[in-house]
Amino acid sequence: MSDYRISHIAALEAEAIFIFREVAATCQRPVMLFSGGKDSIVMLHLAQKAFAPAPIPFPVMHVDTGQNFAEVIDYRDRRVAETGVQLIVASVQDAIDRGMVTEPPDGTRNRIQTPVLLEAAEKYQFDALFGGARRDEEKARAKERVFSFRDDFGQWDPKNQRPELWNLYNGRVHPGEQIRVFPLSNWTELDVWRYIGSESIPLPEVYFAAEREVVDRGGMLYAVNEFIKVREGERVFKETVRYRTVGDANLTAGVRSEASTIDEIIAEVAATRITERGATRGDDKTSEAAMEDRKREGYF
Repeated sequence: MSDYRISHIAALEAEAIFIFREVAATCQRPVMLFSGGKDSIVMLHLAQKAFAPAPIPFPVMHVDTGQNFAEVIDYRDRRVAETGVQLIVASVQDAIDRGMVTEPPDGTRNRIQTPVLLEAAEKYQFDALFGGARRDEEKARAKERVFSFRDDFGQWDPKNQRPELWNLYNGRVHPGEQIRVFPLSNWTELDVWRYIGSESIPLPEVYFAAEREVVDRGGMLYAVNEFIKVREGERVFKETVRYRTVGDANLTAGVRSEASTIDEIIAEVAATRITERGATRGDDKTSEAAMEDRKREGYF
């Protein structure tokens, strides 16, 4: 008998493809969140594989705060054009202009994404939303299942989750309710990078080390850009940094790194002991339960 084995990465890929197909077969109006970040890039690649040679049978949506890295938005538009998938942009700036949400005094828009996301889901009547969250990112992520039920207010109750026995997923919802689906739930940051390397998936340049002008705020290195204004007493200096995760440009810090290739990034991530969000995302520093509080409100 032949010895049939598949690699760990191949098993994760097969599981994610199964999840995509399960949702497409079960749900009426799925959509995939696509920001141009590495996790959503991998999801888009997996969705193409899941339904090839047919096109992806659902649209992608970006909840756009208007405070994104320019390279990431350029990449988003380029990949959407290459795949031919429909892009829906839910604009936070538009919601502010309409008076639906109020811009916070500090100018950061991350938290007010939630009502914009919920409004778009209701407008297009989406009953399943794919997201790129992974369990190793942040403590609250680890509480969710692959299929995360949300009520008709888009809210998540961590004490009321559906059981998932083996690969049996329950995607049944009543009108107005949603399922948030995480095909990468069992992946780690290292798995994502190994998959990107094995599949030769192109990425925005912000993920690779380069010399950038930065300011140091509490030990976090923020690149000087249109959203990061130099404060009185701050010193601007040049440092070779890259981004492990990509959020809003005014909230996401870079890390000192010389990793300018996929192989170098894989070696670097394999050696690190700090999670990507814990090391670089200012929006997760507000409290110990910041992410869980936002997810209860409807955040992805």
